[in-house]
Amino acid sequence: MQVLLPPGWPRPKGYANGVTVRGRQIFVAGMIGWDAHGVFHADDMAGQVRQALQNIVEVLAEGGAKPEHIVRMTWYVTDKREYVAAYPEIGKAFRELIGSFNAAMTAVQVAALIEDRAKVEIEVTAVIPD
Repeated sequence: MQVLLPPGWPRPKGYANGVTVRGRQIFVAGMIGWDAHGVFHADDMAGQVRQALQNIVEVLAEGGAKPEHIVRMTWYVTDKREYVAAYPEIGKAFRELIGSFNAAMTAVQVAALIEDRAKVEIEVTAVIPD
């Protein structure tokens, strides 16, 4: 994976503006903060993010991928302020489950998610290099 950072642009914190990679692609549907049986164990943003990230790791493993193969993440959150307030806990969960790398990321606040109790949904694209 090559991080794309135009000359003179400041390095983003925790993500990349763009990446380029070749290989087999894996697309992970939006994962929310419930377990494999559809049970929520947390109602706070950080707890749901941790579970959603764990779900992503498990789906990637099924496809033979690891977290470091993630090249793009799209986060949908129901409350921007709660999401921002949870940055320290979210960062900790991210480092523990995903690691530290440079995926292209987008976060968007939405009015609601399909599951009423869900506070976050995360989509992922991963590429296993050739």
